[in-house]
Amino acid sequence: MSAPVFRDPIEDGAADPVVVRREGTDEWWMFYTNRRASVDEDGFGWIHGSPIGTAVSTDGGGSWTYRGTVKGLDAPGDSGLNTHWAPEVIFAEGRYHMFLTYITGTPTHWNVPRRITHFVSDDLETWTRLGPVELSSPRCIDACVYHCPDGLWRLWYKDESKGSATWCATSPDLMDWTVAGEVLAGSPDAPPHEGPNVFALGGHYWLIVDEWRGQAVYRSDDTVNWTRQGLIGDAPGTDPEDRRFVRHADVVVNGDHAALYYFTHPEWDERSQTEGPPDADARRTAIHHGRLTVTDGVLILERNIPVDLALLT
Repeated sequence: MSAPVFRDPIEDGAADPVVVRREGTDEWWMFYTNRRASVDEDGFGWIHGSPIGTAVSTDGGGSWTYRGTVKGLDAPGDSGLNTHWAPEVIFAEGRYHMFLTYITGTPTHWNVPRRITHFVSDDLETWTRLGPVELSSPRCIDACVYHCPDGLWRLWYKDESKGSATWCATSPDLMDWTVAGEVLAGSPDAPPHEGPNVFALGGHYWLIVDEWRGQAVYRSDDTVNWTRQGLIGDAPGTDPEDRRFVRHADVVVNGDHAALYYFTHPEWDERSQTEGPPDADARRTAIHHGRLTVTDGVLILERNIPVDLALLT
C-alpha cells in the first residue's frame, strides 16, 4: 500500500518536491518548499517565510533521509526571514541549476511581487545566485526547465497576473531568456493552474499542471503545441494519508516508466473546505510517489504502490 515517502520532521509542511540525481553517485536529492505549517500568524503568513528543505535517498527512492535546509538563497540586502518556493533543480552544462520562486520577507497576503531567480551549484550544497529571470510580469512562480527538441531550453511558469495561466520563455544557454508567450490559458476546460512540469515518456512529450483538483495532462510531439488529455491524481489513493488531490508534482523518467513525486494535505478536504487549510493540522503536508507509464498514447498514473518501491534504480 502507498503511504508518504517523506514528511518534513521540523514543520511537517513539505510541498512542491523536485528530485535530481547527484552526478557520479547513487544519491537522489529531493528539494522541497519547507512550509511553516505549525506557525500561528495572521492571514497567509504560514505559507511564506519558507526555506528549501532537502532529503536524500541512496536506495533508488525506497527511503528518504532529511538533511536540513538550503542556506544562502536570500537576495542581497534582504535581512530576516524571506520566502522560497517551488524549486526547479536540473543538471545541465556541467553544473546544477536551481530556478527558485523568491519573495522578499514573510507577507501575510498574496499581493506582493514574486520573481523566479536563477542559482548554480557544483555539488547541490553550495549555491551561487545569478539573479532573477526577466519574465512576463513581476508575479511569476513555479519554474519548470527542459531542453527541447529544437535545441532551445524552455522555462514554463505560472503568471499570476495573467489569469494564473502557464507561460513560457526560451533560452539557448539557460542564461539569456526571451518570453515566448502564453502556453495554457485559463478556460472552462483548463481553469487557473500552477506547477507546470514537462518530460518525455513513451514516445511523446508531456506537460502536467496542478488544477487543484488533480493534475491536468497535455501531450505534444514538439514541446510547443499541446493537446489536453484529461486529469490524473483526481481520484483518491487508498492510503489514509493519500486521499486528497495530487498537488504540484515532479517527474523523474526511468526507462519505460517514470516516478511521480507529489504532495497532499492529508487532513484537509479540498472538496468541502474551499477557503484553504483552516488550522495547523490541515496545513500539514506529505510527499508521496506514484508510477507513470504510457499505454496507447495515454499517460497512466499508478498511485497505490508500495511506499518503499525503488522507482529510480
